[in-house]
Amino acid sequence: MNQLIMNLIEQGKFSEVRNEIVKINVVDIAQILEELKVEKMLIVFRLLPKEIAAEVFSYVSSEQRQQIIEVSTDKEIKNIIDELFLDDTIDILEEMPSNIVKKILKNTNQNMREIINQFLNYPENSAGSIMTIEYVDLKKEMTIGEALEHIKRTAVDKETINTCYVIDNNRRLEGIVSLRKLILNDKDIVIKDIMKTNIISIQTTMDQEEIASLFKKYDLLAMPVVDNENRLVGIITIDDIVDIIEQENTEDFQKMAAMQPSDEEYLKTNVFTLAKHRVIWLMVLMISATFTGNIIKKFEDVLQSVVILAAFIPMLMDTGGNAGSQSATLIIRGLALEEIKLKDILKVLWKELQVGIIVGLTLVVVNFIRIYYFEKTDINITITVCSSLFLTVVLAKVIGGGLPILAKKLKLDPAIMASPLITTIVDAVALVAYFSMSSRLLGL
Repeated sequence: MNQLIMNLIEQGKFSEVRNEIVKINVVDIAQILEELKVEKMLIVFRLLPKEIAAEVFSYVSSEQRQQIIEVSTDKEIKNIIDELFLDDTIDILEEMPSNIVKKILKNTNQNMREIINQFLNYPENSAGSIMTIEYVDLKKEMTIGEALEHIKRTAVDKETINTCYVIDNNRRLEGIVSLRKLILNDKDIVIKDIMKTNIISIQTTMDQEEIASLFKKYDLLAMPVVDNENRLVGIITIDDIVDIIEQENTEDFQKMAAMQPSDEEYLKTNVFTLAKHRVIWLMVLMISATFTGNIIKKFEDVLQSVVILAAFIPMLMDTGGNAGSQSATLIIRGLALEEIKLKDILKVLWKELQVGIIVGLTLVVVNFIRIYYFEKTDINITITVCSSLFLTVVLAKVIGGGLPILAKKLKLDPAIMASPLITTIVDAVALVAYFSMSSRLLGL
């Protein structure tokens, strides 16, 4: 179907395009628009009925949204905004330049502008900035019959009706009740008799990463957002959480690769922007690597005495870096999933010490056979290299396990303690261990 529509667009048969494109999912329509040049994308978008156009608008890229708004009339913009859920409108406004935001706000009523401005004033990535106010609220004195009639009248524009929220006259949250309970119980039963009062709610200032953890922990589809006085101000739904999880995971991957996080798509990002996101961390790591060079200079006399020691430096540094990265990756993931807490640091260090001993001994046996029997290296040098390897692996495992937890304790993102930084730290440790061991065992 998508290919048929693309062919019709290429042939300029736009009346047929309109007939066919409304038959497919809005996500697929957005994907088709992504593949078109600006002129044809705008033509096809204007062919869409206003209800479908608004949904498609929420799925296209930020760049295309801006292009659509720039060429749209005030009436067209109003139609789009009126059909969007409030949280989608906020997300769109947050990523638009100021001139586009002004154009959008100009086409909303005074009440909507006040609500939007209130949302935009919440801290970035907080519950208040991602919530929606489109939910169903009930009173505990209502009967189920009255509640169902209320839902029929008011729920057409709500984001979800699966869970309804029971509030008092001051909008304080008193309970929740599922649509399933309303349907399955007798219509004369009063809401307060079936509502659930043990409510999991979140504050407007809570960070989105913590919110995602709560959704996962309690297996929820929606969660109420309250202010400091427990007044219901909005809800967050699972579709927002899926986007947050993707965003947080992407951010962690970028930090673990020593890059500045960015929400922009790779192919649509300017090369200078990509370079800017990478060069700062590379510069930090490059400068920190000078410590490694200074260590080698300090033990220059040891290298001059036994030149063959230099041949094993890459192997020791690479093995140490890899060992540390393995541990760091597991601990960072454990912290993200809340399987590991800050109080578990001693348990983690003890476990990584044990793992390091087992892995280190295994690598030492293989390395000893390779160096001594196959490469015919002197026994004293072989023992020195293997001893250094064992110490390096054990220290790397402990460092890799401990640093992410330490970062978390210092209110830093544990992801920064990933491969590049761990490798740099472990390289220095490996060299100090190697040269110190060489000096003692070889009497240099």
